[in-house]
Amino acid sequence: MAKVLSILALLLAVGKFSEALDNGLVLTPPMGWLSWERFRCNTDCKNDPENCISERLFMEMAERMAKGGFKEAGYEYIISDDCWLNKSRDADGFLIPDPERFPNGIKFLSDYVHSLGLKFGIYEDIGTFTCGGFPGIAGHEKQDMQTFADWGVDYIKIDGCYKDPNTFPQVYPDVGRYINETGRPMVYSCEWPLYVNSNVTIPWVNISNTCNLWRGYGDVQDDYNSLVDIAEWYAENQDVLIPIAGPGRWNDPDMLIIGDFELSFDQQKTQMALWSVLAAPLLMSNDLRHLEPQFRRILLNRNVIAVSQDKLGIQGRRIVDSLVNFAQGSNTSHRVLTLRTSKGKLVKKVEILRKCANLIIFSHFPIPNFVWNR
Repeated sequence: MAKVLSILALLLAVGKFSEALDNGLVLTPPMGWLSWERFRCNTDCKNDPENCISERLFMEMAERMAKGGFKEAGYEYIISDDCWLNKSRDADGFLIPDPERFPNGIKFLSDYVHSLGLKFGIYEDIGTFTCGGFPGIAGHEKQDMQTFADWGVDYIKIDGCYKDPNTFPQVYPDVGRYINETGRPMVYSCEWPLYVNSNVTIPWVNISNTCNLWRGYGDVQDDYNSLVDIAEWYAENQDVLIPIAGPGRWNDPDMLIIGDFELSFDQQKTQMALWSVLAAPLLMSNDLRHLEPQFRRILLNRNVIAVSQDKLGIQGRRIVDSLVNFAQGSNTSHRVLTLRTSKGKLVKKVEILRKCANLIIFSHFPIPNFVWNR
């Protein structure tokens, strides 16, 4: 917990934004639900029909999100990750879902999600195969983006397996152009920087001008050390990451694992608080059908969500990396952080307990900007 406390130690406002992807979408960080971390690539519907990647799973998650207060709080995307596909394309070269697990097709599923007042997202890969071994979009990029548009897709996640990363500066922008050419507004999430070799300079500005959001670090796991590693990486690389983020373009530290198995209650509140201060996408990966009330309250905390969804879209910066002698001394049980909001001079006072577990908005009044400033 001490490492995350040092990361949560604070932020100053950043400079002006650079030009972003011009599709007018996700002007605040996207919110929704994504299948991967909780359900992975479970295709065994015979033995595990409740938890396999299937039409049933996404319909049930959409129903829970529409009726459980999540839609009203701002969660709107239901997103399928890998393993929804058939193992091969059809005779005409078009993508098709697995016919047993998605018997009514993706257009039916998309229409159902839309009927609940939500939006539908889908996964593919820039290479010849997805990471799970299903058909990728290589050689079919324009055709597949049109297929997604025809299906009524609202959000596309494009992974980076089975493709030479040296081709990414060409192929990822090409896909973005094909998305725009369909005429359908579709959020473009890419994993471009995640696969670039460590000895190669990552073209961050180009990425932020191509994609609406992008992953820069490894997959989140249902483990507190995973959260710490991700938070450390974002703090260590903040001078590069903060200037490229803002309305319509977001650094994506991966999914919220609130309501899963391994995190304590306090650790789950820590993730929600930190992701919100980082202006990160809030994409849950949990089982909404069996979500315990205390975890639901974390995910629906309107005050924390308001921090995430502030219209300025400024990502937090760490300005101290140690709590030694911080504020009133190393033994103090509270830390104060400030958030500069889109209302200009208004500053909200927020207290975080030692474990960063309780993020509570108090009454408005200005205080010195010595913790987090967004």
